[in-house]
Amino acid sequence: MPNILTYTRIAAIPVVVGCIYAQSVWQYPLWLRWVAVAVFIAAGITDYLDGHFARIWNQQSAFGRMLDPIADKLLVASCLLMLAADSTIQNWSLWAAIVILCREILVSGLREYLAALRVSVPVTKVAKWKTTMQLVAIGFLLAGEAGDTAVAQISTAVGPIVSGIGIWLLGLSAVFTIYTGYDYFRAGIHHLIEEDSR
Repeated sequence: MPNILTYTRIAAIPVVVGCIYAQSVWQYPLWLRWVAVAVFIAAGITDYLDGHFARIWNQQSAFGRMLDPIADKLLVASCLLMLAADSTIQNWSLWAAIVILCREILVSGLREYLAALRVSVPVTKVAKWKTTMQLVAIGFLLAGEAGDTAVAQISTAVGPIVSGIGIWLLGLSAVFTIYTGYDYFRAGIHHLIEEDSR
């Protein structure tokens, strides 16, 4: 069951990307963005449930530990690229997206190298908070124009608040991303120096 939940998170990626693509490129109705948000939230919930069920049912496996962070990275990277393509993310917020993507590549490469040395790099609590913040930010950004339109119907005095919150959270998550990336890199460098000194 935990691995099946992880598979569903990966399967959600083309649905979310397809909805945003159809709405932004083909000018389909804004409700498609709400579909993307709903599927994305469901995918985010599986991120919690797969680990929870793995622990309580004692179904933890090496394959699950490998696939879970990969599914997260695929989901985040795909959504960030799609949001950049439809200009939801632009200007300075593009730098936040670049930082997030570069960090994921750095950590993945570092993990791959350290795995060959049989060195495990555990996920820290700060890294989990970083992932949660990224997912929340992307959720707001996926709602984007649809969310801003819904809020504007309630109060015309409010600007594009949904997109604004998403951009602000993305920038904040980029700061956490730099911190956790440095933390992983420092731990990795320590093992690399030890390996070279042998």
